[in-house]
Amino acid sequence: MSLPTPTPRNRAVITGASSGIGAALAERLAARGYSLILVARREDRLRELATRLSGSHRVEAEVHACDLGDRDARAKLAGELAARDIAVLCNNAGFATYGPLSTLDPERERLQVELDVVAVHELTLAVLPGMLERKAGAILITGSTAGNQPGPNNTTYAASKAFANTFAESLHTELAGTGVGCTLLAPGPVRTEFAQVAEVSSVDRLVPGPLWVTAEEAAKQAVAGLAKGKRRVVPGPFAKAQTLGGQYSPRWISAAVLRAVYRRLT
Repeated sequence: MSLPTPTPRNRAVITGASSGIGAALAERLAARGYSLILVARREDRLRELATRLSGSHRVEAEVHACDLGDRDARAKLAGELAARDIAVLCNNAGFATYGPLSTLDPERERLQVELDVVAVHELTLAVLPGMLERKAGAILITGSTAGNQPGPNNTTYAASKAFANTFAESLHTELAGTGVGCTLLAPGPVRTEFAQVAEVSSVDRLVPGPLWVTAEEAAKQAVAGLAKGKRRVVPGPFAKAQTLGGQYSPRWISAAVLRAVYRRLT
């Protein structure tokens, strides 16, 4: 599998495109000649990005202001995408919460599952039949090293990203030989607005500066991985160490360590 050839008809879809990794993915794909469908809640940010990318890379950039946590809005978007020629789908939107589960806002926890899990599932189901019929397509799913092991005090997010990680890697193998590929992007700490959205300002202090990866570097490695048909992309040495720790450490040890770490964030 390789990335489909960009055409005037097909599109690359990026969710969570208003900032961070999503905006960087849009930049990378536009530079490769893909016209875009940019999806996020903040329409003003999307329009600024669309104007900049369409001007600098001479591609079309459509804006879809959509709250993917809203079931009705998500269903409408999924229906539209199912009817179009989608070359690339980047399931990137998501957020995290920190703290003991019983103390967190139940509605925000539900919204987190809707966005981090259900939206990824539904948008993939929407575009996959068309990709298989055309024998061409690439799907990127932004998971996390947080999904490699239990994450006490980060429970919903860790479970959500465990779904994303396993879903992406399972689909990767399932699609072998079809012309359609699926790649997992599993980053560790990335310099984005993620901590601000999670309402956790101490993330910056907890992880030393040299261990952070920029959104641009994560997107660069993700798109290169898509082009090569890779199963998993893990940007940065810290994320690679986290991945090894999550895979090979006894889960009771990793759970105890992360319980202590995430307690410092709340």
